[in-house]
Amino acid sequence: GADFIKTSTGKEGTNATLPVSLVMVRQIRAYEEATGFKVGYKPAGGISKAKDALNYLVLMKEELGRPWLEPELFRFGASSLLGDIERQLEHHLSGCYSAMHLHPSG
Repeated sequence: GADFIKTSTGKEGTNATLPVSLVMVRQIRAYEEATGFKVGYKPAGGISKAKDALNYLVLMKEELGRPWLEPELFRFGASSLLGDIERQLEHHLSGCYSAMHLHPSG
């Protein structure tokens, strides 16, 4: 009956990993096939780089399809990710990375 499942609270030493996420995502697919109900997914903890986030987006698209790239079904639980996304966008615009202390961190 949950609307979302997530990997962890982000308070453990090992949190979101791609292998664990793959298992969870495949269970989401099996549950939808059995019930018709879509459950969202939130990988939490350990995702702090934009390049790592892309791996999770690819996993969701390949295993569950386009609908799971929307916030109704997929969200990152990684507050430190925001700072790296901002740095990547700034680099894209200016060609230079800004200092880490100028961006939010988890």
